[in-house]
Amino acid sequence: MSESKAMILGAMGAELTPDEMALYRDERPWGFILFARNCLEPNQITDLVASMRDSVGRPNAPVLIDQEGGRVQRIRPPMIERYPSGAVLGDLYRQDKEIGLRAAWLMSRLHAFDLMKFGINVDCLPVLDVPVEGSSNVIGDRAYGYDAQTVADMGKAASEGLKAGGMLPVMKHMPGHGRGMADSHHELPVVNASLTELEAHDFLPFVAMKDELMAMSAHIVFTAVDPDEPATTSAKVIEQVIRSHIGFDGLLLSDDTSMNALKGTIGERAARIVRGGCDIILHCNGIMNEMKAVVQEAIPLSGKALRRTQAVEAALGAGDGADEDVLRAEFHRLLATS
Repeated sequence: MSESKAMILGAMGAELTPDEMALYRDERPWGFILFARNCLEPNQITDLVASMRDSVGRPNAPVLIDQEGGRVQRIRPPMIERYPSGAVLGDLYRQDKEIGLRAAWLMSRLHAFDLMKFGINVDCLPVLDVPVEGSSNVIGDRAYGYDAQTVADMGKAASEGLKAGGMLPVMKHMPGHGRGMADSHHELPVVNASLTELEAHDFLPFVAMKDELMAMSAHIVFTAVDPDEPATTSAKVIEQVIRSHIGFDGLLLSDDTSMNALKGTIGERAARIVRGGCDIILHCNGIMNEMKAVVQEAIPLSGKALRRTQAVEAALGAGDGADEDVLRAEFHRLLATS
């Protein structure tokens, strides 16, 4: 069996096409990611996840989703209840720290109950970005708050809840998207804050959680470190900030290659992601010609990237055996206190 390539790919629809299955089989992505377009009803989601894994012959291949709560929740009612945003949980924390932390843990533990039923085993949560006044709403109420300590504390609680359920978190967007004055889905945000300011604010939650196994990069230029390349494709940001200052030695995923903060063709973007030092190229939209461009640039997993993926796979597992109904009732009691 050939080795996996350092990429995570999406799919176009609710079931795999023959072309998608052939691409996955031949090019062997390390993992997959789902979006709302892929999640129409429960049995269909379960079947799609299984077929993704079957295509690469790896029954524990990571399958990711962005299931934060609030406006970023890919699987919604009636399949899964609608969860509150990070800002709502942050409000609980500001009213009563222990209630806020428990609510963050519980919501993530409930995400794990929900998602593991479909075979999804990685949630792109927590959002560790610390917004500043006037920043783009692309983060907005997804954040737990406007101070780094709140974000770090709540992010830790959320991550622990996922892990208690046998899932793994992906911290995002390293080393921080909170100062972005533009939406990186559409244009490139440029942050001119000094390194001292960034270290005292934006980077702090990631430093506090540096021992987690997975993180996603930010498509943001930090002129104090590298005025030419966004963090996702910047060897300077990845080595000097993410690996050295933050001290993160886990698996670093790019944010989505198809987001227009990145310049050039999809293939050129993927090549810069590899050169910059991200471990994994993430491509989400399932467009076949774009995926074909990505696979041309993706490299087989080896060295540190291989070790990091192996650590991730070893940590995925069964939940803690908690009673879902009991935890769900407790979560709603806590929300009612706000």
